[in-house]
Amino acid sequence: MKSFQYEIVDAQPGDLPRIVEIYNSTVASRMVTADLEEATVQSKQKWFDDHSPESRPMWVLLIEGQLAAWFSFQSFYGRPAYQATAEISIYIAEEYRSMGIGSILLARAIEESPRLGIRTLLGFVFGHNAPSLSLLRKFGFAEWGLLPKVAELDGIERDLAIMGRRI
Repeated sequence: MKSFQYEIVDAQPGDLPRIVEIYNSTVASRMVTADLEEATVQSKQKWFDDHSPESRPMWVLLIEGQLAAWFSFQSFYGRPAYQATAEISIYIAEEYRSMGIGSILLARAIEESPRLGIRTLLGFVFGHNAPSLSLLRKFGFAEWGLLPKVAELDGIERDLAIMGRRI
């Protein structure tokens, strides 16, 4: 693993185009997102605005000032009883993958969860996304559910694993 210096900061409105660019870089792989078409900055604006540094942050990881990856906490199921549960997402720019950035961001999320009032983290991962499943398992996530063949990507039915971890 390559050694590098990085900074993790709260995402700012000006980061949204790069966040969307990184997200879109995963669409064609059919491994990371259920979106079949690339998103636009406009289509992601409300989602971005729903994040809050105090309770549901979105972080960006910077390497030499370049936005290399992002991490978000999202409310689960949108009902008050689930306030202590958050869905997590990690997206890494192609040129920065396989450098351990996912581990850096996930470790930070676990560390910060108590401050954010989060006691349960969830990841929704396609069953064929071995790298993401491996990363979550490395940090103590377990498969809490499996939704078989709930997604169809280019004519292929795919499973969705629900990975969970208590904090």
